Amino acid sequence: MEHILSVQHLTKKYGSLTAVKDLSFEIQKGNVYGILGPNGSGKSTTLGIVLNVVNRTAGEFSWFDGSIDTHTALKKVGAIIERPNFYPYMSAVQNLKLVCKIKEVAHDKVDEKLELVGLLDRKHSKFRTYSLGMKQRLAIASALLNDPEILILDEPTNGLDPQGIHQIREIIKKIASQGTTILLASHLLDEVEKVCTHVVILRKGEKLYSGRVDGMIATHGFFELKSEQQEGLSEYLKNHSSFGEIKAENGILTAFLKEEMSAEELNKTLFEKGIFLSHLVKRKESLEEQFLTLTKNQAN
Repeated sequence: MEHILSVQHLTKKYGSLTAVKDLSFEIQKGNVYGILGPNGSGKSTTLGIVLNVVNRTAGEFSWFDGSIDTHTALKKVGAIIERPNFYPYMSAVQNLKLVCKIKEVAHDKVDEKLELVGLLDRKHSKFRTYSLGMKQRLAIASALLNDPEILILDEPTNGLDPQGIHQIREIIKKIASQGTTILLASHLLDEVEKVCTHVVILRKGEKLYSGRVDGMIATHGFFELKSEQQEGLSEYLKNHSSFGEIKAENGILTAFLKEEMSAEELNKTLFEKGIFLSHLVKRKESLEEQFLTLTKNQAN
């Protein structure tokens, strides 16, 4: 599998503040990667470093298996890391043609990219008449003009209304389905869960998790249980090798599974042991629950 980007032990310090600490991850071709973390976790700094706009303190990064230098590699990268910056009194087409001139690419992609982001019918409208969501979509069209191998987006849905957020997410999925690798920074769990295949989770510049999104939420789930014989039930669960953590709250036992088990199987076993359940629900942990567990475990 071709590596689009490889980051090794990246560190960035601003005086006594360490914004990124010993960060390593790899991005392979054809996936949608999310860098997830709260504000101040080092997401934008990491993107700035790999795009050569922020100097690193230590560590290395290489584009496209290190086969070409960074300057040449960045010609194959499309990126939006700041607010869209276009001329307000020029139309979408005029603005994109200007971008083509700067990037030294032909004008023939302009209509195709406008159609991709749903702005073809507004291509002659002046930029200042666009909503915030439309401005962001035009920025995506602009970043795609050179048909990049990877598109980098920093908080792409920030400040948008629900409709605008939905439109941007659908466009990201569409671009990815056409084979473009995507790297996006976000503080929104929901965004990563809906859009990304892989995630790197950062907290205070340090990596907490790196891997597939579905791998992170592929736990075996947990049972919520209630019984008149609550003490016996609790004792049974604690001594059973299939269960990990057991929590008791508001009269309900929550038992986290370490391996696969059906609700029917558990109910039958408990019944045979004379423990009768008045409440039995099996649930899967959401990415949010996983994330909270992860950050809690890593808390200082």
